[in-house]
Amino acid sequence: QVQLVESGGGLVQVGDSLTLSCVASEGTISNYGMGWFRQTPGKEREFVATINWSGGAHYYADSVKARFTMSIDKSKSTVYLQMNSLEPEDTAVYYCAADYYSDCWDKEVNFEFWGQGTQVTVSS
Repeated sequence: QVQLVESGGGLVQVGDSLTLSCVASEGTISNYGMGWFRQTPGKEREFVATINWSGGAHYYADSVKARFTMSIDKSKSTVYLQMNSLEPEDTAVYYCAADYYSDCWDKEVNFEFWGQGTQVTVSS
């Protein structure tokens, strides 16, 4: 069992950078694959990035591949999402997700544990 807490969201301008954090407040993410998803009102949750349980493989959505970087610090049970060159289309609630010994999944259904989300708003 793991409980996830996201932070780092906020209001930024187009072209700015922002780093989101997701910490396991209970449990450890040592053997968990992790993912970042985002959601805007009226739309389904959208895959953003994932890292497999060993931390050796990453996978990104095409829309963020050249701009976002996901990393993990297992000693701190924390994953990060570094977001550069932010665009208004990146505005969403960002969610962190985890699943035990998982690979680089890009579907919601593949992740068992979810955080509450953090709002990112990119203003033009």
